[in-house]
Amino acid sequence: MTIAAPAAIKPVPFMQTGLAENDIQAAIAVLRSGMLRAASQCAALELKFSEMSGAKHSMTCANGTCALQLAYEPLFQPGDEVLVPAWSYIATASMLVARGCKPIFVDALPTTGQIDLQDAAKRITPRTRGIAATHMYGCPVDIDATQALATKHGLKVVYDAAQAHLATYKGKGIGEFGDAVTYSFYATKNLGTGEGGLISCNNDTLARDIQLLRSHGETEKYLHERVGYNYRMNDITGAIGLSRLARLPEETAQRQAAARKYEAILATVPGLTPLAITPGATSAYHLFTVRMDPAVLKVSRDQLMKDLGALGVPSALHYPRSLVQQPAFKAFLPGQSPWPIAERLSQTVLSLPMHHALTDEHFATIQHALKTVTSKYAV
Repeated sequence: MTIAAPAAIKPVPFMQTGLAENDIQAAIAVLRSGMLRAASQCAALELKFSEMSGAKHSMTCANGTCALQLAYEPLFQPGDEVLVPAWSYIATASMLVARGCKPIFVDALPTTGQIDLQDAAKRITPRTRGIAATHMYGCPVDIDATQALATKHGLKVVYDAAQAHLATYKGKGIGEFGDAVTYSFYATKNLGTGEGGLISCNNDTLARDIQLLRSHGETEKYLHERVGYNYRMNDITGAIGLSRLARLPEETAQRQAAARKYEAILATVPGLTPLAITPGATSAYHLFTVRMDPAVLKVSRDQLMKDLGALGVPSALHYPRSLVQQPAFKAFLPGQSPWPIAERLSQTVLSLPMHHALTDEHFATIQHALKTVTSKYAV
């Protein structure tokens, strides 16, 4: 891929989070209606999201962390051991702890950053009851291997798809797989509404349990079948999500096209390698994350990022620590074997700008910065 060097440095936006006029008008319509609680807009978003992700049931909720809690509570009991990636955002594991479960941290694959199912198999004990697997950066895990391991040992599976809206696996929406799938609609996500989340599943009984938990266990007004929470979404958020969902297939395709441009550029850049995509998977590319090879680039990651930023290309760390490096989980680590790949990823990954509005001008700046900086430090 050949792109002319930029005439002048204009910083590349790291992400694109602004609302379109249609989104704003959808929110205004709800405000004018006075129906601010969860109502028709949330219901329509649930229906459309199910259709587009391949799930039978979808339930909106307050945020992606609530989505995990609502998925975990019916499936796991206090004291259960649940396999969880050592390389993920904290909520994937912290909501297991909130449920009273013991997180059993599993190392990552060096190529994709996804959960290593061979390592997971080694960590199963008679107390293991489930797998919580994250579709990191928008790329699905090896779902066939995950489901096979779960079937062999009688485990429940929750997929954390906070970053993977409209990703697919072997031609199917990721909502078709597992016991439950959770999503985040945080402002920076591919389907960002400010806050918000969603849980999908394909089991009628589980869907009813989640619906009850989401709203105080209420079956009719002031009749509560069980103890639950107030984790509902509101119709302003639902309207924004529904409006943005209409554009999401096109924007996802634009992200995928941007990823192909990155791959062509990085093929000519020493010391930086994009994380691979799981065979059979199609990534939604919430982030475009690369690994830095310290044996090739004789520079600290911080200095590399600083130099790229000076040339108009911002970058970020997702994540600067693995979960096993977080003080919050210190009590669960004794007796668990090491996680060398997750810890290596925390030292070598960085994310480059990724969104649906990247232009050829942006990629000219990106190519120029990447080649200039890596040529300075490559050996």
